[in-house]
Amino acid sequence: MNLDRLQERLGYTFGDRSVLLQSLTHKSFGHEFFQDRPIALRDNERLEFLGDAILDVVVSDILLETFPSSNEGHLSKMRAAVVNEKTLAMLAKMLALQNYVRLGKGEAQTGGYEKASILSSTLEAVIAAIYLDGGFHAVYPVVRHIFSPLFAEERELMSFYDHKTQLQEIVQARWKVTPTYHLVESFGPDHAKVFQIEVRMNGKTLAVATGSSKKEAEQNAARFAVSNLG
Repeated sequence: MNLDRLQERLGYTFGDRSVLLQSLTHKSFGHEFFQDRPIALRDNERLEFLGDAILDVVVSDILLETFPSSNEGHLSKMRAAVVNEKTLAMLAKMLALQNYVRLGKGEAQTGGYEKASILSSTLEAVIAAIYLDGGFHAVYPVVRHIFSPLFAEERELMSFYDHKTQLQEIVQARWKVTPTYHLVESFGPDHAKVFQIEVRMNGKTLAVATGSSKKEAEQNAARFAVSNLG
């Protein structure tokens, strides 16, 4: 595995590459090959835990600097828009982490290299690895570099905002009701299931959408509904 290109994309060179390798090691790989290692060194789950906390701190600081006129509620929504599985997976793909993550055989055969949950967790683990290798002053500019496209304009950042929450806020503000989500149908083989979800308000259909999971389909339906409502 050539880690030089990845370090170039991150804008950081590790003094200890072993911590970088651990951050790229999914639990399925650790279970297959590193059973003899202590739990702390077997995979990237503990690093993921640390990376999540580091991102919360750094992203919060960047938001305070970037949007000095925003209140606490707005800042919280923007942070949630950044530090979530969907956005982190997108940024992980920009770094091509799918080419470096180490997966067990079964996980690899079921498309693990493209799973948002694995990619987002790996990015969090890599952030933690940089922190452990170089400290807070090393990880801060890396996070700023990776997340900079999201902070260009508030409008662009908010496009990553949770669509279900956004729709609920709109509907409750205008009509004092809560939208509901209903499974219309699911189709396709078990390993590539597609779900169709309908979002309604007072029995009226606002939008219908599909996704590879119910959660994704609901988000897509909410996004269409927000667009339809203007």
